[in-house]
Amino acid sequence: MFLLVQNDPQCPPGTCTQLIDAAGHPCRILAAYAEEAFPDPRQLTGVIVLGGDMGVHETERFPYLERVRQFMKTVLETGTPLLGICLGGQLLSLVAGGSVASPSPHGEKGISRVALNAAGAADPLFSGVPSPFVTFQLHNDSFTVPPDATLLASSEACPAQSFRLGHAAYGVQFHPEVNRAIVECWGNLSVPPLDLTRGFLAAQPAFYAASRTIISNFISLAAACRLP
Repeated sequence: MFLLVQNDPQCPPGTCTQLIDAAGHPCRILAAYAEEAFPDPRQLTGVIVLGGDMGVHETERFPYLERVRQFMKTVLETGTPLLGICLGGQLLSLVAGGSVASPSPHGEKGISRVALNAAGAADPLFSGVPSPFVTFQLHNDSFTVPPDATLLASSEACPAQSFRLGHAAYGVQFHPEVNRAIVECWGNLSVPPLDLTRGFLAAQPAFYAASRTIISNFISLAAACRLP
């Protein structure tokens, strides 16, 4: 079973659930903000930790973030495949000894292009993904690559877009999971509102081609890691 950790009511798993279902795996969405109990990661095929409007350091306002961090530590210790998206990637960086700038000079909003380096082009997470690829961004904070992790991708605005830790733990700064409904919601929640939808729709075919490949690759590599 895949576990999707939702940190924010406004940051749902988007296309992740459809792609996991299409691959023939069960999945569960765990609402961390509702204080739901975390399962034993050894019983899971893989874990995806989603984004959120809060920052990783806002544990006084959002105390459940500390529980998410502790769970992610356990996931790493058990070797369970893990994908952290945006806030999830920042939490993974922090757990693994990296740092998160809040706010960061590397913030991005809307459609952007991310380039793979040699390690990224050879990594199974990005198999079949062009470089550069089209993706969607909405972050004010940014992570550093933790010690012993490998940088996989960068953008012009943000030097650390993706890293791999060990064999099956990944952090990404961008949002491969979003769909039109999520993008419209986030644009309307911004103060002042942002027109994120127009650019998203214009880039939608290229965005979905890369994003669905990345998520599907994680599902496949996670399932392969858990084979007896």
